[in-house]
Amino acid sequence: MEDKDIILEAMKKAGEPLNATKVAELTGLDKKAVDKAFAAMKKEGLIVSPVRCKWEPAAK
Repeated sequence: MEDKDIILEAMKKAGEPLNATKVAELTGLDKKAVDKAFAAMKKEGLIVSPVRCKWEPAAK
């Protein structure tokens, strides 16, 4: 499973917008890895930011 998949799964389970630190806590991934994945996920349109500095899965 890729970091992106792990992050999306954690975000869906949380049911609320999360910041990178919280995602790192929930997934056990390094915060730098989460930040890098977030950057790629933003470009791909997989996540959106409803609140400043917090992210959630984009509605498909």
